[in-house]
Amino acid sequence: MKTLEIIGYKRANLGKSESKKLRNEGNVPCVLYGGNKQVHFYVPMIQFREIVYSPDVYFVNMDIEGTEYKCILQDVQFHPVSEIILHADFLQLFDDKPMKMNIPVSLAGKSPGVINGGTLVHKRRTLNIKALPNNMPDLIEVDISSLDFHKSVKVGEVEEKDFEIQDPDQASIAVVEVPRALRAALAEEEAALEEEVLLAAEAEAAEEGEKPEASPEEGKTEES
Repeated sequence: MKTLEIIGYKRANLGKSESKKLRNEGNVPCVLYGGNKQVHFYVPMIQFREIVYSPDVYFVNMDIEGTEYKCILQDVQFHPVSEIILHADFLQLFDDKPMKMNIPVSLAGKSPGVINGGTLVHKRRTLNIKALPNNMPDLIEVDISSLDFHKSVKVGEVEEKDFEIQDPDQASIAVVEVPRALRAALAEEEAALEEEVLLAAEAEAAEEGEKPEASPEEGKTEES
């Protein structure tokens, strides 16, 4: 798992007015929880660039005025209009305590359905994983090389390696859908094939009906 170094500073005062002042100065009010007590601090907003605006997940080495904590970014609140970060929650980690994280899903392999014109729909781009910090994966790789038309890969098909997947087993991760134009073409092709089989069966039946019936004398052998 990748790790980011973030430097924070203790908050002298709490409250809405103090939080507003910190934001106006380009800082983000934060809380670290999960340990013996909550730690209130702030971080310059620029330090959130990589951890927030990235598809990757990170552990964080948080240095708050000389005291270091291993943690993860648990939640971020944005302003509904300006999208400025208003607040951030960090969860302190311990090597012997399981944690949960949303881990990105990577699709691997070539789907036969896609090769033949189908559309791959990536329904679940992350999976909620429970594991000890040292066992937490960077990503979950899902093989789609056997995925044909109208087939899907379910959560329950993913192999668990020193971690537990918290999502429902029957939830779809990826599915191959047939586009409307291709669906119509396949329907026509199937109808033509059915008609061809029907005509062949009718021809065979007609041919059987045209064969002359065997006379009573046929098949008899001369008596010696």
